Amino acid sequence: MPVRQHARNAPPTAVPGSQAPTVLLIGLLALLSAVSPLATDMYLPAFPDIAGDLGTTASGVQLTLTSFMLGLAAGQLVIGPLSDSTGRRGPLLIGTVACLLAGIACALAPTVTVLVIARFLQGFTGAAGVVLSRAIITDTTRGPATAQLLSLMMVIGGIMPVLAPLGGGLILEVADWRGVFWVITALVAVMVIGVATSVRETLPPERRHAGGLRTLLGHTGAVVRDRGYVSAALVFALGFGSLFSYVSASPFVLQNVVGLSTLEYSLVFGVNSVGIMATGALNIRLVGRFPVRRILAVGVAVMLAAAIGLFASALLGTPAVPTLVSMFLLTSSMGLVLGNGSALAMRAVPTSAGTASAFMGAFQFLLGAAVAPLVGLGGEHDPLPMAAFVLGSAVLSAACFLAVPRDDTATPDSASGNG
Repeated sequence: MPVRQHARNAPPTAVPGSQAPTVLLIGLLALLSAVSPLATDMYLPAFPDIAGDLGTTASGVQLTLTSFMLGLAAGQLVIGPLSDSTGRRGPLLIGTVACLLAGIACALAPTVTVLVIARFLQGFTGAAGVVLSRAIITDTTRGPATAQLLSLMMVIGGIMPVLAPLGGGLILEVADWRGVFWVITALVAVMVIGVATSVRETLPPERRHAGGLRTLLGHTGAVVRDRGYVSAALVFALGFGSLFSYVSASPFVLQNVVGLSTLEYSLVFGVNSVGIMATGALNIRLVGRFPVRRILAVGVAVMLAAAIGLFASALLGTPAVPTLVSMFLLTSSMGLVLGNGSALAMRAVPTSAGTASAFMGAFQFLLGAAVAPLVGLGGEHDPLPMAAFVLGSAVLSAACFLAVPRDDTATPDSASGNG
């Protein structure tokens, strides 16, 4: 009880010798980490239009999601470990500039093949913002502060999933799908300016991993052998897999099966994103008062219940109300799963934040890349593949949660160590 009380009352802690992130920096990091929802959610309402304009199928369009996710995974595996040796600011600035150029290529793509390639490059370069935003938070904070800031970033970044599908639907009222990619590119330009003017280096030379490839591989091995890191990272990544199964198939399921219009789909998607923001905001208040693992348990339980409900709805013919309720609960659970799962993983190996963030993010987006085309195998009018992948990912995430160590009632100071 005394230890837990200490953790409950302790203020957010910064790493000795580091300055806690400012509000402006947290907002910018949230925007950078929102590259994935920004570059996926905004063009989801345009899937049917892209298929028609480029003469491809539903699976063909979903392949543009797959290539983007593969790019995000590969980019993180390169940029994350590299940043542990060179620092964060340089790779972040180069990555965002390159992401800007890839966005222009997406907007000008004449064929689905070119779009798939451009989306891979957009994901690879955009990975800098995703992987390094987590690393910067871990560089500068310890204990409950890490989970609080990751959750705060999720809330701020959650504005993008709310605005993106709504914005995408509105853009499609006045322009074609290319207009959506031009808007995404403009937002990336804002990120470039923000990084150039507001991000300072957070990994000083004395904390970098010098020594070449052998040393880098040694640190990588230490990360992937840490039980606390691996189990929490899998909870996070598989939870995302459950969410992304819904994301990648929802345009066809909700519009072609349930019967929603493009604008109605965008509104539903936005409401579900509000659910993530609300539970993320709640999580900020809960972290520091209760053990992070206990809060994560609640999120995993809600996710699993929602996945079961969605699968049952698919078996019963996809009635609108149960389907929409299950989707809302599934997305809302992510406010408790993603922030806490990533926080437990990152704090397990704080001295290799870039590498830890890279492997966690890489598996997350590799899983997303795998499920994106698979959930469409049944065609545009079959919701069962989506529901099955949502349920399977949720069950595996819950199983991995059971392996997460039960030692997160430690004080903020002791939480800064491994495990």
